[in-house]
Amino acid sequence: MKIRERRRLLDRNVLGNQVWSLLAFAILLVFNAFFTPIMFNLEIKDGHLFGSLIDILNRAAPVMLMGIGMTLVIATGGIDISVGSVSAVSGSFTTVLLVVYGVPLGFSIVVGLAVATFLGLWNGFLVANIGVQPIVATLIMWVLARGIATLFANGQTILFENPRYEYIANGFLFGLPFPITIVAAVFILTQILTRRTALGLFIESAGCNPVASRYSGVNVRMIKQTVYVFTAFCAGIAGLINTANIKVADVTRSGDGLELDAILAVVIGGTSLDGGKFSLAGTIIGAIVMQTLTTTILTNGVPVEVTRVIKALVVVFIVLIQSETFRVKIRGLFRRNPHEASI
Repeated sequence: MKIRERRRLLDRNVLGNQVWSLLAFAILLVFNAFFTPIMFNLEIKDGHLFGSLIDILNRAAPVMLMGIGMTLVIATGGIDISVGSVSAVSGSFTTVLLVVYGVPLGFSIVVGLAVATFLGLWNGFLVANIGVQPIVATLIMWVLARGIATLFANGQTILFENPRYEYIANGFLFGLPFPITIVAAVFILTQILTRRTALGLFIESAGCNPVASRYSGVNVRMIKQTVYVFTAFCAGIAGLINTANIKVADVTRSGDGLELDAILAVVIGGTSLDGGKFSLAGTIIGAIVMQTLTTTILTNGVPVEVTRVIKALVVVFIVLIQSETFRVKIRGLFRRNPHEASI
């Protein structure tokens, strides 16, 4: 009975937090409707859809991809702060093989994604089999992966011109930017695997109570290792998009800071850092909220150096209103009678 009650409570908290995220998104849209109405302009050119709203989805694609993987890692009670560096590895290996060694694009992409996925396998091995704290294991990889990318690129920033490679970030499919299609495909596949199979339940149980899960026959180590591998794979795809977008393999800056955006997207989307119940749709909403906020700030002429401060304040506000404890305390302040207040 207690397990059922806990599950209902987790479901209610996740859905409630998504409501707050959607409310924050609605407030941003209303603000832009008054101050930057141009954001809602959409037009079709050569069968392709253009507009600020489409740009928001397109630019949020790398964070969405990382966030999808990060959601599963956090659901198991872990964290992965290496995804930004892992994405740099994917972009570095793919670009160097393509430009320097003349390897065909398809094989270069496979190698780049394979190396990124292997780094995730190593993260999972340290966490699940060796027992290293997730933040420590992924902090090591955060440094190591950036070093691997730099060594493979020989410390150089590699420029390229390859229409097929650039299509990953700048192409269109079904009238929409190709990165949006990639995100949709990964999201749908992950949603099916976690909601139409037992995998999602195993992930949640591993995050809620790993000891009880082991006694129930769940291979918690395998589950944890799998989610780290999947997260690195998603980060690898994000690295390809980032590199193809700017036509440069910049190993020192590619993916820098995206791990924090991915974590924030997951938290804003309602997934608890304590592990357990998760929401992939909530993560997508969180990523869109963050990118909409960034676009709103820049569109209204706010200096770039102030952008992160405003983003931080807004994120703190959203997280606070999602907290049931915080809301209870606020309600308690308003319900306190005058006699108690004077004392």
